[in-house]
Amino acid sequence: MINRVVLVGRLTRDPELRYTPNGAAVANFTLAINRPFTNQQGDHDADFIQIVVWRRQAENTANFVGKGSLVGVEGRLQTRSYENNEGRRVFITEVVADSVQFLEPRNARSNESPNNNYSQQPPSNNNNSYQPAAPNNGSNDPFGDDPFADDSKPIDISDDDLPF
Repeated sequence: MINRVVLVGRLTRDPELRYTPNGAAVANFTLAINRPFTNQQGDHDADFIQIVVWRRQAENTANFVGKGSLVGVEGRLQTRSYENNEGRRVFITEVVADSVQFLEPRNARSNESPNNNYSQQPPSNNNNSYQPAAPNNGSNDPFGDDPFADDSKPIDISDDDLPF
């Protein structure tokens, strides 16, 4: 049997960290994941997936990511049920995460989370998305010129130069 889930999305709220009576950390959060197609209005709908993460990974998640953070989650799908106050059986489907990967640098988003204890700079653009650094033109390259740069000349490599 196979039960593996891999998701990439943004947190809809800060993770909620609690501890069991035995002292095990558990964090819950919701991951928003855009669907790859648009609806009739031209908008992308999203799915909101409940995530549960345990122990040290739960503490790290609660301390280092917050609302809007881009994360990758790997785990398994789990269903459980309980009886609510009205006597009805309620079923819950959630992902129990084995791994939560932080996919943005800490300073890629504005400090929206009050429980983040690290300093962040506001993003330089208006859409709050991560922008990679501009490519280096080589002027600050500590290793000199790129020997494989396209200078329109053929590269001459003999068999003696190959290690195999």
